[in-house]
Amino acid sequence: MTGTDPLARAVFAALVLACFAAFFVTQRLKHTPAAVQNFKLTPRFTPASAGEARLEGISFKLAHADEVTVTILDSSGDIVATLVRDWPVARYKQFSLRWNGRVGVAHGYTLVHIAGRSLHGGVTSVLPVNEGRIASAGEYRIRVSLRRQRLSRLSPRSFTLVR
Repeated sequence: MTGTDPLARAVFAALVLACFAAFFVTQRLKHTPAAVQNFKLTPRFTPASAGEARLEGISFKLAHADEVTVTILDSSGDIVATLVRDWPVARYKQFSLRWNGRVGVAHGYTLVHIAGRSLHGGVTSVLPVNEGRIASAGEYRIRVSLRRQRLSRLSPRSFTLVR
């Protein structure tokens, strides 16, 4: 046998280089923080009728400051409610919202201070004013859209609305 084919050597070398490049790209991605982090949801909630205040708790952090749009999606992926649109959220600060279980786009907001054991004596939460009908019972997820980064992320878990 006189030698190996030069084309086969070139292809082999290209594959070895591609493997090394893929390894380094993968390592970089593993150490890049997720855009939306620390999702917290109330696992089950029952929306209140008039006069009561039962709310779904939603919170998360961002790796980079951005303007967020937060929507509630049903199990089919359809938008049920828009809680905030282009709301400025600071980097690495837990952003907290409460949803009243009503469909539609929020027409205003109330800031509510929730007492707690945190270092700062509690959390300030955004309470969007959604005035539509109460959403149907079922599984829902949160979608956080980041305007400057031009990406969207779904909550890793769903929550259950019980009527």
